[in-house]
Formats: sequence, structure tokens, C-alpha cells
Amino acid sequence: MPPTPRAHPPRGHVLQPEWASQSGVLLTWPHAHSDWASKLATLDATYVALTGAITTSEPAIVLCHDEPHRAHVANLLANAAIPERYRLFIVPTNDTWIRDYGPLSVNRGGQSELRHFVFNGWGGKYAAELDNAACTRLAELGVFRVPLQDVDFILEGGSIDTDGAGTLITSRQCLLHPGRHAGADKGLIEQRLKHELGVRRVVWFTHTRLAGDDTDGHIDMLVRFCGPRSLVLTTCEDTDDANYAELAALREEVEAVFPPGEYQYAYLPMPRPVFDDDGRQLPASYANFLILNEAVIVPQYGDPADATARRRLKALFASRNILGVDARALITQSGSIHCATMQLSRGVL
Repeated sequence: MPPTPRAHPPRGHVLQPEWASQSGVLLTWPHAHSDWASKLATLDATYVALTGAITTSEPAIVLCHDEPHRAHVANLLANAAIPERYRLFIVPTNDTWIRDYGPLSVNRGGQSELRHFVFNGWGGKYAAELDNAACTRLAELGVFRVPLQDVDFILEGGSIDTDGAGTLITSRQCLLHPGRHAGADKGLIEQRLKHELGVRRVVWFTHTRLAGDDTDGHIDMLVRFCGPRSLVLTTCEDTDDANYAELAALREEVEAVFPPGEYQYAYLPMPRPVFDDDGRQLPASYANFLILNEAVIVPQYGDPADATARRRLKALFASRNILGVDARALITQSGSIHCATMQLSRGVL
């Protein structure tokens, strides 16, 4: 059914930008009941590195599938992360990508609140019942100190980004996908976004197709705000790359809305094309980084462009440490660092 406006929309609230003060980060550890079953040893190493990097800055809240899995994760992290900065909870899940089923933090009068949107497996592509229930389970376990409000509207965290000042960016390809909002027009979806997230302007981009992406153009692989007047943009200089034309068109779109003379940009390169065992190009992107209180975790792909991406991000995050985490295992399932995490605003934990 098409989304309908709330009868009494919340007022005086606004979606928090990622660089706002955080109380911690959620992540779901890969387990044998997910698509990662055949690659768990490699993914364990990735998540040990990711959790260790997060805990240099703030707490990590780790979702484990069951008690044996929790014990396994505890053993892995025993000497790899700051002990007082991580907590393990048993929350069964279908998959790892908590960016898309985790709660969104909004600020109301200086206080944090959480919004839990419906997650349906990226438009019905994959099973999602457990993922969609994860936020409720975390609330029942007492993880959150603030209200968790359920919103009857399909939305994935990776499909949007905000400047923290009332502007939200998203993808037509994703939010207008019939598997998410069949029969809904753009205006109605935009109205719900404004009601639920307190934004005043929604900017829709068209050229968001990245080779190998199965999310229908999530914005967090392509263009991100790093401050109210700064952005990063994924670019491609290799004319033989399957992404070249689409990213060139996206750059024109983005710069027309956010002129370079008025906004500071970091243009992030693409690594050399990465392919899976079946020859499918994967959506390896440096824009899928995670902003923390004291650091920025940048995906690394074993490519010379890794250093370029870190250097260009440092220009926008001078006061934060730039930490690289190998994301080559993650990208085999078409996600990366940002997809695997969800930050929680100050006061939530």
C-alpha cells in the first residue's frame, strides 16, 4: 500500500547528521545462519578490525545471533578491542547490514530520540523478518535510554543522508522502487520524510546506479555530507570502467544543487574494478566510510587509491583520525564499512 501521512506528525525534531556527537555504534557480527556462512573466518577478522577501530573512539554495541555465537565473538574480541568499550547482545538477525535496519537518531530540543522504520529486505529481495525486529529486541533488552518510535514506512538508513540543517538527499531509483512503495508518488514519499525526520528539503538524484549494487542506488555509496557545507562525491576517471558515465552524470547533478563555489568538496576516486568469483563487478566505494566522534573509518580495497581516499577525507576531517579497515571481504556481498554500522546519537546509550 502507498505510504500515508501521519495524522499528527512529530514537531520540533530533526534527523541528526553523522558528525553530531555520538554515544556509540551498532554492528551485527556475521554468523553461520546468514549469507556469510562460507566466509566466516575472513569476516571474523574484518569485524575484529572494525570493532577495534570503533572502540578507539566510542562504544560498540555488537549483535550476536545466539549464545554460542556470543561466546565466539567474546573470545575474538578479548585482546582486540578496549574491553569497557564494547557490549555483546543476543539479537537474532538475517544479515549484517545494520545501516539499513538500525534506528535513525533525531534530535528534539537537545534530546535524542530514535525512529525505527520498516525494513523489507531492500524491496523484498531477501528475507528480513529478523532484521526488521532487531531494533525492538534491543529496546526490550534495555540497550536504549531514549524512546524508540516505530514508523510504518519503509526506509533504509543507507538510502538517505543529511546536512543536519534541514536538507536530505536520496535516490529516485531506491525510494521510488515498487518493492518499497508500490503506487506511491514522489510527493507523498517526500511528505513522509519531512514529517518523520524533520527535514525541510528533499533532494532526489537520478544517476545512482553503481555496478554490482543490489540496493537500488543507496546514496551512502556515492555522495555524503561531511558538514553543513561540505560533501564527498564518488568519481571515476577510467573511461573503461562500467561506472564512468553514470558517475560523471551524477557529478553534474550534485554540483548543480550544491555549487562547488559554495560547498567544499572531496572527490573520492574509485579503486580499480573489483570482481567476485563469477566475474561480477562489485560496488567498491570509499564514500562508504563511518564518521565517529574522534575518527573516520575508511574502507580499504588493497588499491593505490586507498591512500588517496584517506588523504582527501583528512582535508574535511582535520580534527579526526583517519583509520583504514580492509573491506575486501565485505564488498563480496556488495556492502562496506558504512553499510555494516549504525551510529547512535549522544544520550541514546
